[in-house]
Amino acid sequence: MSVVLVAILNGILRMELELMHGKLSPFRFPVVVNGGVGVELVSPLVMFPTGKREQGGSESLEIIGRKNMVKASPCLLVLISLGFFLATYNLVTMIIHNQRGESSRDLIEKRSQDPVVLPKRPFHVAVTAMDDPYTKWQCRIMYYWYKKMKDMEGSEMGGFTRVLHSGRADDLMEEIPTFVADPLPAGADRGYIVLNRPWAFVQWLEKAKIEEEYILMAEPDHIFVKPLPNLSRGNYPAAFSFFYITPLKYEKIIRKFYPEEKGPVAHVDPIGNSPVIIKKSLLERIAPTWMNVSMNMKDDQEADHTFGWVLEMYGYAVASALHGVQHILRKDFMIQPPFDLMVGKTYIIHYTYGCDYTLKGELTYGTVGEWRFDKRTYLRGPPPRNLSLPPPGVPESVVTLVQKVNEATANIPGWDS
Repeated sequence: MSVVLVAILNGILRMELELMHGKLSPFRFPVVVNGGVGVELVSPLVMFPTGKREQGGSESLEIIGRKNMVKASPCLLVLISLGFFLATYNLVTMIIHNQRGESSRDLIEKRSQDPVVLPKRPFHVAVTAMDDPYTKWQCRIMYYWYKKMKDMEGSEMGGFTRVLHSGRADDLMEEIPTFVADPLPAGADRGYIVLNRPWAFVQWLEKAKIEEEYILMAEPDHIFVKPLPNLSRGNYPAAFSFFYITPLKYEKIIRKFYPEEKGPVAHVDPIGNSPVIIKKSLLERIAPTWMNVSMNMKDDQEADHTFGWVLEMYGYAVASALHGVQHILRKDFMIQPPFDLMVGKTYIIHYTYGCDYTLKGELTYGTVGEWRFDKRTYLRGPPPRNLSLPPPGVPESVVTLVQKVNEATANIPGWDS
């Protein structure tokens, strides 16, 4: 129907324009009039009585262009015709849909629910690791859940690399895609092994072939609980905000590494390097600075004493700010049981803290509970399969964590070997 309307309107418009420019000859259209008075149409076309009688006694009217009466702009005519078409089309559409029992609200809601298909922006998952038994079993569980979530709807996960900074291959090379990086020279880490992380990323970015444009920096004790999309937006990486990373609180120390001319300390995000989804090109610029800032912080007695085991996290936050990079802070990126109680819409569970409870489901953090799950219990080897579930009353986040560990260990070949 809309095609017919367009054709009719186009014909009328063409006729009007041709009349205006004298390209169309007048033609006759018989109309009965009263008392010989002509009837003027609401149109740039006008009918005038001709004074001639047609068969049957009717006086004919001659339709002639009004170019001698009104000089109308062609643009105005186009707008009038277009407006008439749109009004008619909308009216006809509403009638049709009302006949189907659909209201205007239904149409709006239906259109708002139409899926918008955007091109995927895959990211490469990279996890730094050592070759000790404690780190190995965590990597195996993490890789299991990566594989399970990778191809699910909503995921933008690409390839996976374990960046092994021990300097030598190990027995997981065939199970997990691995890049072997050199550790820092002996003694350079000052007993703080995490300093090898930025150095390992520098080597991996320089030497490895990474097809994806984006990278997720992750850790062995991360479990994917939902398919993870690319949460970054262009040059704004996505990161998780840690409550214990507080640059403003330690402004005096931060200023040693982030001078005033670079901007306010508020530009230093309360983050670490993981989890972070970032453009590869940005990380290639940040990584060497991250390594140098972390090393300098370790050399500074005040910074080393104040930041402790999270020093390298401050190093990444400062390095990013030095390059003018600020992050989108996503609370739904990750939860950390037992303090986060619900899984909700979270993508990652980070099980860095011990979970200790009484048999009544009461948290006894800092004291070994009657029921517990703490990764540090398994420093020398992997946890057994089929761990006991938490007692009633324990938060969903902890229950889900143990269920995910149990599923992974039940399905990973040779888990107990």
